[in-house]
Amino acid sequence: QVQLVESGGGLVQPGGSLRLSCAASGSIFAIYTMGWYRQAPGKQRDVVATITNGGSTNYADSVKGRFTISRVNANNTVYLQMNSLKPEDTAVYYCNAYSRSYYGASPNYYWGQGTQVTVSS
Repeated sequence: QVQLVESGGGLVQPGGSLRLSCAASGSIFAIYTMGWYRQAPGKQRDVVATITNGGSTNYADSVKGRFTISRVNANNTVYLQMNSLKPEDTAVYYCNAYSRSYYGASPNYYWGQGTQVTVSS
């Protein structure tokens, strides 16, 4: 099993910045793709950004140019730097990891508990 713990959420004014962190721990043989997703009240959970263990990134169109995803493989940690935040970025942000627990195991998707980001004046 892999545990993911997010941190860094909070309340910020429009135009402000926040940095989210997510640390993976537990039984980890390899972590492939890591990512951030978000879910606003009454809406489905959508992808925000993903990053492979080789560093390739993908972003939702709504955050391109404002958000940056990065990771430190040695620490099994992924970050999301969020700049120029807008009220529509308000949501619970979830960390995700596609990981294999041991050699020969089937990889699985794991989720963190989520961290609230609120953008409001």
